[in-house]
Amino acid sequence: MALTRDRVRVVDTTVLSNDWYTLKKVTFDFLRRDGTWQRQSRETYDRGNGATMLLHNRQTGNVVLTRQFRMPVFVNGHDGMLIEAPAGLLDDASPEARIRHEVEEETGFRVRDVRKVFEAYMSPGSVTEKLYFFIGEYDSSMRVSDGGGVKDEGEDLEVMEMPLQTALRLIDEGKIVDGKTIMLLQHVALLERAEQR
Repeated sequence: MALTRDRVRVVDTTVLSNDWYTLKKVTFDFLRRDGTWQRQSRETYDRGNGATMLLHNRQTGNVVLTRQFRMPVFVNGHDGMLIEAPAGLLDDASPEARIRHEVEEETGFRVRDVRKVFEAYMSPGSVTEKLYFFIGEYDSSMRVSDGGGVKDEGEDLEVMEMPLQTALRLIDEGKIVDGKTIMLLQHVALLERAEQR
């Protein structure tokens, strides 16, 4: 089978919106596995790549999350208030530098021990964004502010500290529904389970 780049011929790209980020319609020919070419059209939303981090205190077993309003989920029938791990777009910074900055803005913690755990595309059917996932060790001595985000950017975040087991229960109860947050919480839970063996 041919390399993927040899199976895709871009025919046309049209910018549909360039307001908040860039929404494009791409028309392309795709070489199917049976050897035939098929014309397809897809919309892609390019907002850049991002990073996210779960703050975890190994001594207490607690994690730090935020709660904030998200219009897209509100429009989709949710009350709009999501419990999440801190995150942000890279904006030309390295993933680790950006997430350290975002975590401090959003939670008020200046973390030192940061470990990248994986990368993932969260909605590859339409969004180009790749997320870099981190775990950060924290304790109370690292708090430098109350957090809450940047008011001028429309951020109004509630900082929440809770036991990891409580956060996992909130997933089961449908109260934590953010994909990146679920992935990080379950990753830390798996690590803890492996350490206990």
